[in-house]
Amino acid sequence: MTQKRPHILPATSRRDFLTNCGCGFGALAFGYMLGLDGLLARAASLKIDPLNPLSPRPPHLRARAKSVIWLFMEGGPSHLDLFDPKPTLEKLAGQPMPESFGKVITAMGTANNSLMPSKRSFKQYGESGIWVSDWLPNIARHADELAVIRSCWADGLNHVGSVCQMNTGDILAGRPSLGSWTTYGLGTANENLPTFVVMADGAEPVGGPKNWSAGFLPATFEGTQFRTDGTPIFHLTPPRTIGEKQQRNKLDLLAELNRHFAADKPDDAELAARLNSYELAYRMQAAAPEAVDLSKETELTRNLYGLDEEPTRRFGALCLLARRLVERGVRFVQLYCGSNSGWDAHVDIEENHSKHCKASDKPIAGLLTDLKARGLLDDTLVVWGGEFGRTPFNEKGKGRDHNPWGFTLWMAGGGVKRGMVYGATDEIGLRAVEGRAHVHDIHATILHLLGMEHQRLTFLHKGRDERPTINGGEVISEVLA
Repeated sequence: MTQKRPHILPATSRRDFLTNCGCGFGALAFGYMLGLDGLLARAASLKIDPLNPLSPRPPHLRARAKSVIWLFMEGGPSHLDLFDPKPTLEKLAGQPMPESFGKVITAMGTANNSLMPSKRSFKQYGESGIWVSDWLPNIARHADELAVIRSCWADGLNHVGSVCQMNTGDILAGRPSLGSWTTYGLGTANENLPTFVVMADGAEPVGGPKNWSAGFLPATFEGTQFRTDGTPIFHLTPPRTIGEKQQRNKLDLLAELNRHFAADKPDDAELAARLNSYELAYRMQAAAPEAVDLSKETELTRNLYGLDEEPTRRFGALCLLARRLVERGVRFVQLYCGSNSGWDAHVDIEENHSKHCKASDKPIAGLLTDLKARGLLDDTLVVWGGEFGRTPFNEKGKGRDHNPWGFTLWMAGGGVKRGMVYGATDEIGLRAVEGRAHVHDIHATILHLLGMEHQRLTFLHKGRDERPTINGGEVISEVLA
C-alpha cells in the first residue's frame, strides 16, 4: 500500500529549511522577471491615476486599430437572407426540419415549423467573391474590405439577454460593456470628448443603459449617450441666461473653494478627480456641439450618407457622426440601427428587413467609403452585426425566429484581413459548425486589434480578477491581417 505524502513536510534541518526558502524566493523573482519581459502574463488590475483616471495608457501589444465603430443591428438580422445563402433550403422548402439537425428550443416555440428558403437573390462581389444578397447592394460593393464571420454563436434566446451579452459578455446584467473595458484599458485619446459614445436611431435600445454600463468598473468608464437632435449630451449646456464668462467664473470659484477645502486633505483623490471632471465638462460644452454639427459638411458628403433622403436620413446622420467622433479621438462609438429590436422579423421578414436594409445599407457603405478616402479605415475597426441571427424555419408563415446557434458578423478595417469569409453554418444555416466563434471570441479579437490581451485586462472585484471575456474567449487569428 502506497503511503500518502503529508501536506506539511516535517522539519529536517536548518540547512534544508534555508534551501527550500531560497528556492521559493528565487522562483518569485524569476516569475517577476518573466512578467517584465512579457513571457508570463500577470493578472493584475491596472494602476489608475485617481487624479486623472482617463489618462492614456499603453497597450499590451501593437495596436492595429485606434478606434472602433460598432454598427449594432438590434433585433437579429437574418444571416440567411443577407450573407449566408443556403441552397439546401431551396431543396427542402416547406418540409419539416430533418431530425438529423437536432432539436432546438426557440424563443417562440417554432422549431417544428417548415423550412423556409430566402426570397432574396445572392451574387458574388469583388475579387473575393463574397456572397451578398440584393438587400445590401451598396455594402456589397465593399466586399473586398470585409472579413465575414459566418460562424458566430451566443447563449441567449431573447433580446434583453442577448443584446446584453453581445455588449458585456454575459446574458445577465451587471458586467462592464466592451466599450467600458476599452476605456479602462486604454484611457482617452482626446481631451474634450467622452472616450465611449453610444447613439441610437430611435427608441432606447432594449435593456437600456446596462448595455453601455461600466458594471463593477468605476463609473468613469461607462459610455455616454449622445443625441442627434438638440444638445448632444443631457444637461451639458448651461441655461441661456449664463454666458461663457459667467460659466468660467463659476467653475473658477468652485475650484477655489474645493482647493481651500482640500488644503488639509492632500490625500483626498476623489476631490481632485471631481475637480478634473468639472473641467472636462466645461471643455465638452464647447467641443461636443461642434462635433455633432453637420451643417459644415459638403453636399457630396451628405449625399454619400443619404442625409437628404427620408429612409436613410436618421441612420446616415449617426454614421457621419461616428466618422466625426473617431476623427476627434473617440475610441469606441456604438450605433444602434433599428433600436428596440427593430430587426426582429417574427411576422414578415420581407417587410421588416426591406425597411431596415433600406435605412442602413447606403449609410454604412458611405461610412466605409468616407473612412477609406480620409485614410481612417486602416486604424478604425468597423463591426457589423446583431445579437443573434434568424432560424431557417418559418414563424407565422412569413417570419423567422431567433437563432443564437449560428449567425453572421463582419468586420472591416483596423487590422483585419480583407475580402475573406471565416467559418460556416450547417447546410440549413441553423448552427455554426466550422470555426465556431462565441461572443467571447469576438470580444477577444476586438480587444486584440486595439492592442489589449483579454486575459491580461483584469479588474479585482470581490477578491476575483475579472476579465472582459470572463473565463473564455480566444482571438480569431484567422481574420487578422
